[in-house]
This record gives sequence, structure tokens and C-alpha cells, in this order.
Amino acid sequence: MTLKHTTDLKAWFEQHGITEVECLVSDMTGVLKGKIMPAGKYLNAGRPRLPDSIFIQTVTGGYPDDDALRFWNPAELDMQLVADPSAVYLVPWAADPVAQIIHDCYYLDGSPVEIAPRYVLKRVLELYEAKGWKPVVAPEVEFYLVKSNTDADYPLEPPIGRSGRQESGRQSYSIDAVNEFDPLFEDMYDFCEAEGLDIDTLIHEEGAGQMEVNFQHGDPLMLADQVVIFKRTLRETALRHGMYATFMAKPMANEPGSALHLHQSLWDLSGTRNLFADDTGEPSALFLNHVAGLQRYLPEALPLVAPNINSYRRFMPSGFSGSAPTNVEWGFDNRTAGLRVPVGSAQSMRVENRLPGADANPYLAMAVSLACGYLGMVEKLEPRAPLSGSALDSESSVLPNDVGPALERLERSSELTEVLGERFMKNYLAVKRAEHQAYYRVISSWEREHLLLRV
Repeated sequence: MTLKHTTDLKAWFEQHGITEVECLVSDMTGVLKGKIMPAGKYLNAGRPRLPDSIFIQTVTGGYPDDDALRFWNPAELDMQLVADPSAVYLVPWAADPVAQIIHDCYYLDGSPVEIAPRYVLKRVLELYEAKGWKPVVAPEVEFYLVKSNTDADYPLEPPIGRSGRQESGRQSYSIDAVNEFDPLFEDMYDFCEAEGLDIDTLIHEEGAGQMEVNFQHGDPLMLADQVVIFKRTLRETALRHGMYATFMAKPMANEPGSALHLHQSLWDLSGTRNLFADDTGEPSALFLNHVAGLQRYLPEALPLVAPNINSYRRFMPSGFSGSAPTNVEWGFDNRTAGLRVPVGSAQSMRVENRLPGADANPYLAMAVSLACGYLGMVEKLEPRAPLSGSALDSESSVLPNDVGPALERLERSSELTEVLGERFMKNYLAVKRAEHQAYYRVISSWEREHLLLRV
């Protein structure tokens, strides 16, 4: 179970017989970094340390060039890791009792590390709190199960299920298709229960071997932590069953992409009233402002919800079936719109941001999605009219179709920079541009196939 509302780590360690601690920090790309320590040393030897350079490391393990880092800290300072007592979990697959703990990062003078993704989300949540607002989110995480693949040049394939057969077509919402992987999902649920993750439902999505797990609605920081832990848990579970779990946005060319849909609503600080509904149960002025903020700023924020080269393959038009929204239109119960408003009671009034990919860092995806809505509310923006028909052909909100132009657009957004932090923004842009450059140094099999003997 998760340790909540207490700082007594020692008592929790004794209760569970903890012998070892995994100290976890999410980098820019969502990769978990940290240290593994004996439990006794962790409790008695002071706070563990890491260099702050982990936050300028790319997904390939490289770094931006020196020119891109003129603004950064050349001393590569140490930072101390401070445990969040609400983010303490067991490692249920470990042979001995092991704890995995998510940490916040501070410099030795006590100042927060502004480029840490978890801090960026906390920064946005503090802006909401200062206004008397409490944001609530519910993430939906899509992923693929695929056959083990050790050759990066070989296309991914769906895994073999209990029947001994491989999925050959799309089976949206099929119970039998989920049951093909019952042994894996039984272990996944057991692990998640031991960790205290607030998982709600599991469904089969459109792609062959594609699934979705929904989380209960709650505090954004807690749920970002849980999505990070869930990704790690699912990958471990899949490996134990001889397959991979991938959160790539578009892992297979002819299958739909995977998303991280974010349902978000706004409550008073007591958590008793949904501020997105007025006294008559209709969408409130704050709700409309929030939607307008998403419409206005999401096109600029795209690299934070679609962070990788592969992310933009998910946005390629492919008709209604399996296509991700390529717009920031909104509508009631309209899945072709990037911003869908589910039909329900006044207390459940919310907007679903359907643009984030499953490959996005959960802290940053939630931070920027809430930041866009926040800007809309403080600037009192007005949204365009809701769409009742298909929004797939909408031309009123063209999104960048590649990471290069998207990064340029993000860099020009002074409003998002102010909300998320200038130092963070500069570092994020440098990391993502370094990844972009690394990608273009690789000659693909497509180029060898079609250009080698033809041009």
C-alpha cells in the first residue's frame, strides 16, 4: 500500500520489513533516475544526492551541446533528494521487501531545482491554490503489448495470447481479447494493489494488442506519481510474461497511436463544489475560460504533450477509426475533438484533453494542460463554439506536424514560459533539440530501401 499523510518512514519500513530503498526521480523524458540504498543507510546517513545534470540528459543518454547550455549551471551542482511521504510504494515483484520512493529535488542551500518535472507540476498547482482553486484530474493511459523484439530494425508485432494465436485485427472493447492476456493482467492488478495505485478500469483499445487503463480522479501530483509507477510496473509485468509493454505514441505503422487522455475539472479548496458547473448545472464561465485557454495555448504547448519524433506520427490523419485528434476544437461527447466534454451530472463536469501521447512525461503533460486552462481563466478567454459534427477537418486550429516547428512555437510562448519557469523552458528546449538532432544523424531503413539504387 502507499504511505499517505505521514512522515514516519522508519515505522513504515519496520512494518514492511524493508531491506532496500530505490530513490526515484523522473527526468525530462519521464525516465526514472536515482540510487538504490540499504534501508538502514537511507534512514540514518542523510539525504541521497544526485547531480542536477540528470535533467539535461536526452532520451538517448546524451546532452545538448555547449552552446545550448550557456544558461545552465556549469558547475553541475549536487542536489539532495527529499522523500515525499505520500509517494512511497512497495516493489511487489522484488524477492526481498523493497521500497520505491519518489523524491523532490533541492540544492544544498535549500532552494528547489526548478528544472525538475515534478517541481514544474507543483509550481502550477500552487498558482491554482493561490486563486482558491483545486484542479482534479483522471488520466487514461493507453499502451501496447508486443512480442519481445531485440532487433530495432525489425517491426513490432502483437504478442501471442493464451490461445496460441496472434491478434490479426482490431478488437475494440473486446473482453475475449483482454482475456487472452489474463495471466499478465492478474499479476499487474496484484502488483498495483500492493502499490496502492488507484486503477479503475481496463479495456481493449482499437489496435492489435492495444489496451487502456483508467485511473480514478484525484490530485494531479498524486496521479502523476501513480502513472510513473504504473508504467514501471506494467513493463516489469510484461517482461515476466515474455513480452514487452510499450508506451510509444505510435509503435506500429498500421495501428492507432497511444494516448494519455487527461480529464480535468476545477473544485473549490474544500473539494465540495465543482466550479466548472454553475447553479443551474450548465457549464460555468470558468469552464468556458478553461476550455478557451486550452484552445489558445495547447498548439504552443504541443512539445510537452507530444515530446518525441515518434509522437507526431500519432497525429497523422487516418480517417475516424484510430486517428488522434489533430485539433483543439471542443464538443459535448465528441471524440473527434481534441477537447471532449463527457455528458454527465453537474458534479462531474469536466473536459478531456485528448492530445497528450502515452509517451509524454506525466508530470509535464499534467502541468502544461493545467497551465493552459489556468491562463484561459486568469485572462478570461472565450472559446469558439462547440462542434457537434466531425472536427477532423477543422482548419481553425492547425497544430505543428513535426517536433522542430513545435519547439519553435513553444519557445515563442512568453505566457507558458512565465507559468512553467524560464529556466525549465530553456532546458527543456535544449534537451528536445538535442534529441531532434540525434534522430537526423540516423539513416533509416526506408532511405536505404527507396533511395539507395534509385536516386
